Amino acid sequence: MVKMRSAIYCTGIALAMCSACTSGSEPAKTLSGLEPAKFDTVINEKPVRLYTLRNAAGMEVCVTNYGGRVVSLVVPDRDGKPTDVVLGFDNIRQYADTLNSPSDYGSSVGRYANRIAKGQFTLGDSTYQLRQNDGENCLHGGGATGWMNRVYDAEQVGDSILRLTIVAEDGENGFPGTVTATTTYKVTSDNTLDMVWEATTDKETIINQTNHNYYNLSGDFTQAAYDQVLYVNADHFTPSDKAYIPTGEIRSVEGTPMDFRTAHAIGDSINSQYDQIQNATGYDHNYCLNTAGDDTQVCASLYSPRTGILMEMFTNETGVQVYSGNFQGVGRDADITRKHGLKYPKHVSVCLESQKYPDSPNKKDWASPVLRPGEKYYSHAAYHFSVK
Repeated sequence: MVKMRSAIYCTGIALAMCSACTSGSEPAKTLSGLEPAKFDTVINEKPVRLYTLRNAAGMEVCVTNYGGRVVSLVVPDRDGKPTDVVLGFDNIRQYADTLNSPSDYGSSVGRYANRIAKGQFTLGDSTYQLRQNDGENCLHGGGATGWMNRVYDAEQVGDSILRLTIVAEDGENGFPGTVTATTTYKVTSDNTLDMVWEATTDKETIINQTNHNYYNLSGDFTQAAYDQVLYVNADHFTPSDKAYIPTGEIRSVEGTPMDFRTAHAIGDSINSQYDQIQNATGYDHNYCLNTAGDDTQVCASLYSPRTGILMEMFTNETGVQVYSGNFQGVGRDADITRKHGLKYPKHVSVCLESQKYPDSPNKKDWASPVLRPGEKYYSHAAYHFSVK
């Protein structure tokens, strides 16, 4: 999804390095080349560290409880070579620096992923004004002061499960209700990263969580990902205006460069003159999935012909946002150094984010994001990796 283009201000994060927190049992480096010691710290009086999930098939996923962020995701390529396929930083300082290196890399986004027009919505007789952090709109629950930059309580269960919990107070960034939310990451034996989001509230509110991994299955983050082959199981998408707010139309992909029902390389159409692509300088659109909440069916996939890595996506949500890294390598973003000392170019990655449709609180005909006391929010997304 679009990088935040409006000014993002530091939120007064108190960050102190705490190398003594490093467990003696941790390796000096992970399979992806990360140093866990560079993530051991304290932010706003809460401990932060890097958690490593793995299986016997060569998959490794590293997650920090700062923002519930996936920092690296390693799977074998067709030759068995371990390959890191997600973008990010190699230290906690850059993740926590919301002024100089703002990012949503790998985060567990909440309370509401994607955009809400003018940062406003109505529930019952009450209208709520949210933090406007993307022009006049609210993006990703408030961005720098949203859940992606909060410290979660973490519980690792064995080698393969990490459970992260956050409590968001009533009124936070303008949202009603005190919400207790849990994100669970699980690495399965068949090389699947399985994610479950659950939440409860004490007051009627809205919620729409997602994961914000930026994927490049070639493992080469120095070049645009134009050769990545994308498939999206969707006959329709939701067109947006120039501020990336859906117009309310449900439009057919037929005969447009939005059509990925037959898989093809992203570079084939990313420079199309089609108005929706021109507005976004690439793909940044919600697709209306044909799977309609059936998380046993593939809703989207991504493939790298260079490494042979295939990623298949499953979700119980009705929408997926396809974002092609349109603001990476643009402006000051071009000068920011990431993992392994790299600077990312434009269109270096693809995000596939499960979701309710953007601005759904203001589109009454679309699936509702409303959560009420006594109910439990449940959202599921899984990404299965194989080679061909």
